[in-house]
Amino acid sequence: DVQLVESGGGSVQAGGSLRLSCAASAYFYSRHYLGWFRQAPGKEREGVAAIENDGRITYEDSVKGRFTISGDHAKNALVLQMNSLKPEDTAMYYCAAGYGVGGSPLSQYRYNYWGQGTQVAVS
Repeated sequence: DVQLVESGGGSVQAGGSLRLSCAASAYFYSRHYLGWFRQAPGKEREGVAAIENDGRITYEDSVKGRFTISGDHAKNALVLQMNSLKPEDTAMYYCAAGYGVGGSPLSQYRYNYWGQGTQVAVS
């Protein structure tokens, strides 16, 4: 059974940093494209950052220069380093994985598997 388990959320003041991690099995990690999404109360889920199987990375405009997506290959984990956090970054953050062809890297409809989410609050 496929499992994605996020960790690293929490509360931080504006300008601070958080590091989110998403653990997956080795088989799963190496055969899917991966992404981070977020959903604030009353808003639609939006893509934040994604990494393809070939290493190509895509960022949502508002996080460019502040967030970095990467893979921790030793731990089969997807990492999202978030710096210079703003109150508008407050949301539930989800890790996702997919295997289909085509679609925008930041479109939630492209992804097949989802973690349970980790809360990020910036004040």
